[in-house]
Amino acid sequence: MNKQIKKITLSVTVCILFASSVFAQEKREMSVNDAVKTGIENSYQLHSSQMQVVSSEARLSEVNTNRLPSLSFSAAYTRLSDIDPYMINTPFGNFDISQNIPNNYTLKLTLQQPIFTGFKLSGASEIAEYNYMASKETFTADRNTLVYNIKEKYWNLFKANEVKKVVDENVGQVKAHLEDIQNLFKQGLATKNELLRVQVQLSEAQLRQIDANNAVKLANISLNNTINIPLSTEIVLKENVEKGSDNLLNIDDLTEKAYKNRPELKAMDFRVKASETGIKVAKSAWYPQVYLQGTYDYDRPNQRIFPSTDEFNGTWNMSVSLQMNLWNWGQTVDQTTQAEAQYAETKDTYESLKDAVALELTQNYLNVIRAKERITVAESTTSQAEENYRVTSEKFKNGLVLNTDLVDAEVDLLQAKTNYVQAVVDYQLAKANLEKSIGE
Repeated sequence: MNKQIKKITLSVTVCILFASSVFAQEKREMSVNDAVKTGIENSYQLHSSQMQVVSSEARLSEVNTNRLPSLSFSAAYTRLSDIDPYMINTPFGNFDISQNIPNNYTLKLTLQQPIFTGFKLSGASEIAEYNYMASKETFTADRNTLVYNIKEKYWNLFKANEVKKVVDENVGQVKAHLEDIQNLFKQGLATKNELLRVQVQLSEAQLRQIDANNAVKLANISLNNTINIPLSTEIVLKENVEKGSDNLLNIDDLTEKAYKNRPELKAMDFRVKASETGIKVAKSAWYPQVYLQGTYDYDRPNQRIFPSTDEFNGTWNMSVSLQMNLWNWGQTVDQTTQAEAQYAETKDTYESLKDAVALELTQNYLNVIRAKERITVAESTTSQAEENYRVTSEKFKNGLVLNTDLVDAEVDLLQAKTNYVQAVVDYQLAKANLEKSIGE
């Protein structure tokens, strides 16, 4: 019986250890830069954007090949019906002028080089290059957006952790307060109503504690999802908090810097140039198209050799061709008008984007200044609330203040510390948003 109990106990122990190893939550220590690096490496969206750059580069290479010589090869076999050979009868005898050759073989090698296309090919190459450069800037913009999103999730997790610490501290304070009021109630120095009020306060604090714990889990999951790691991973933050000591440039310098750095503006500028080049491409139809072409024919029989013989012979030719569209019912004019309208539309979009960048930058600049000021105020308020709680707690223990005064001091301290955490995180987010607005 004892052996069976030991076996059962051992089996249960093994199962518990196995289960704990399977369901153990992985922990990863991360700074904000670690999170950004991980997110960039794992992002499917960023990889998709990178593939668009690769595609644009390949398109540029493809368009440039149209300006280079092209070499093509063709082969054919033709079976002809049998006919009588063409013969000439002379006093000196009969002569075959054209044999009956039913099997015909054709091998052709063609080399073609565009000489002048009315700037169509050079314009197409410029457009492809501008689009390639625009796609690279779009990738940079997508990367900057991802970096900001990661920082936002990281600092939200930081805020959730700090708020949880504040709430846990508040729960401990209220529990200590409840213990004091219970002792006073037992001694007849506190009323039932005072005891009930502290008990209600503790219940509310414990509810906040539950919400704070859940907020940490949700913020952790949100960060994990953004940087594309298992959702069950527990992130241990190791970032030092800055309290708004950075010195900012003036708004005009930042705006000028944003105009130079913002990848969205760079991408749109390349698209404006591509649209402008599109006008040149549309006008190319006004010009003649000139090509140089060389052909080598290796045929059996070769039609250029007379009389025809049932054998392979090679011949070649070189030619310069010119083609010009004399009348197309105004198609070129319409295409040019479309290109000019698209160019004007793209320029307007670029100017609108510049205005949007300036507005976004100004808003984020003011948010950073506001966040710095809120940290200063919140820090001062927290110091005052801590001192008020310390003094009130001592006075309450000595019977110099009412129970409600201590309750108010605890609530004020909780609110002050929560506001301080919020102010610190708001500054980090505002600074990250400003960096994104500048294009850094």
